[in-house]
Amino acid sequence: MKKALRIAGLVILAALVVIQFIRPERNLSNDQTYALEKTYPVPADVKLILKTACNDCHSNNTEYPWYANLQPVAWFLDDHVQEGKRHLNFSTFTSMKVAVQNHKMEEVIEQVKEGEMPLESYTIIHRDAILTQDQQVALTSWAESIMDNLHANYPADSLVLRRPGGAGGPPPPPSEENERD
Repeated sequence: MKKALRIAGLVILAALVVIQFIRPERNLSNDQTYALEKTYPVPADVKLILKTACNDCHSNNTEYPWYANLQPVAWFLDDHVQEGKRHLNFSTFTSMKVAVQNHKMEEVIEQVKEGEMPLESYTIIHRDAILTQDQQVALTSWAESIMDNLHANYPADSLVLRRPGGAGGPPPPPSEENERD
């Protein structure tokens, strides 16, 4: 029995060592061609909030902590970042249709006001990402200003997401095809 436990322990240890060499690609890009700030003003206070509480999961530039070098933690972080970028990516924001941009800002406002963002799983470790009331107001006011900009510069019907089967029903799921111009 002891021999079987020792062998099992060695196999687990060997597996842990081997997986250290299987790493996901890092979420780092200097391409800012379609970055939100290329089209919309981002005040300094909002820029700091985005950097501290949003960009690790919602941009193409994640700042990785030391433990991101350990497997399977790096896989978990990669999955988390990819999921965040599927919902909203500030680095590719202006490549989306204006209706999607408008809708994404509505979602930012809603999720910040309801305390759904940043995620608790993120703020447990990143305590500085917990938004104060003032930061929530600054972020939602900024998102509202982007929506105001869109409403001032585009026809109203171009800011409405088209729903399958007409005006009723849920919006289409986000995808690269229906979010791009």
